[in-house]
Amino acid sequence: MIQTRHINKSFGTLQVLKDVNLEIRQGEIVSIVGASGAGKTTLLQIIGSLDKPDSGTVTINGTDIYKLKEKELAAFRNRHIGFIFQFHQLLPEFTALENVMMPALIAKTNFKAAETRAREILDFLKLTDRLTHKPAELSGGEKQRVAAARALINNPSVILADEPSGSLDTKNKEELHKLFFDLRNEFGQTVVIVTHDHALANISDRIVEMKDGQIMVNA
Repeated sequence: MIQTRHINKSFGTLQVLKDVNLEIRQGEIVSIVGASGAGKTTLLQIIGSLDKPDSGTVTINGTDIYKLKEKELAAFRNRHIGFIFQFHQLLPEFTALENVMMPALIAKTNFKAAETRAREILDFLKLTDRLTHKPAELSGGEKQRVAAARALINNPSVILADEPSGSLDTKNKEELHKLFFDLRNEFGQTVVIVTHDHALANISDRIVEMKDGQIMVNA
């Protein structure tokens, strides 16, 4: 489903990723763990096409994504990859519903169809009574659920999450952890999570441990 082959990445003289090979199967929930500076987020960004490797390949559902032209890659990212970030990255001037609709509108989905789909996902995530609320009016847990809804709007095959529970309290962390499994069971996504949260990593299907830009454990 996702394959990285011989991924190398440097920033100046610092080599952040060193010949990284990883395979993730369809429908897996995989946590990537390791100390700060191990290369976890850089790998996630390269898998998600937010940053390019110096060398190596990333294949998602049979598509070698770095052989795509820039516009093709942007369209592939929008259609096939959903992102959830630690600090949600919601647009403050828009409501929850509008934030969720945004990727669908970028993909040129009909406005009414995008709104209907956004309402369905927000209802699934128990946010029906928060549709018209802006991010400043939402709790931390609600913001992350809105971010999850936004990631799902185009029905991507892959969800990439970077420290998604890092800014949440214990109760909201537990709810978010359960949510990843609910999403996989309901929508069938493959989920890759970068996390320092051992509780989240331990309930994943598989843990990939990185150290000094290399994969040390892949079990």
